[in-house]
Amino acid sequence: MIIKSASLETVCGVTSKLPQHTLPEIAFAGKSNVGKSSLINALMNRKSLARTSAQPGKTQTINYYDVNDQIYLVDLPGYGYTKIAKSVKDQWGKMVDRYLHTSQALQLVFLLVDIRHVPSENDKMMYRWILSNGYEPVIIATKLDKLKRSQIQKHVKQVREGLDLPKETRLIPFSAATKQGREEIWQIMEEIIAGEYVNGDHTGQ
Repeated sequence: MIIKSASLETVCGVTSKLPQHTLPEIAFAGKSNVGKSSLINALMNRKSLARTSAQPGKTQTINYYDVNDQIYLVDLPGYGYTKIAKSVKDQWGKMVDRYLHTSQALQLVFLLVDIRHVPSENDKMMYRWILSNGYEPVIIATKLDKLKRSQIQKHVKQVREGLDLPKETRLIPFSAATKQGREEIWQIMEEIIAGEYVNGDHTGQ
């Protein structure tokens, strides 16, 4: 896809009313330092469309990015950062839950996990939470460039087993540095824009 325009359109905090879009939405979920902003920037071929931070847990809003007036990328607040007060974590949870329950335009959730590590309890909880809301997530295993090529299959298996993924669940290894995996993610997004994507109708790696 040729990206003609990409902009941060709406930022929603805890008390904000969530926008109701007619264009499809794709959400990105993951722990605080898993690389959601880097992924969005890589998808858009922009360096700073989504603001990256050296401080995990800084994003406390739901951010809506309008791409080509065709689709919204929705960046959900990161989870799992231990230094954030429990009251704030609870607010984030309510925000995400409200979004998953009320968005009429949400077509797919990408769940990002760090390919280098066994999925955390928070990762597992988020995966189950997405499923319980009626969405079958596509897993994006980030930070692929941090592994040697010979380690990749072992770590893909580790992520699959850690989340207890069904065989058909799609998992895409991804690197923001090398852009590996970018085309696969865009293919899914283009299918959604065209109304041709069937959730879960993919063979996983």
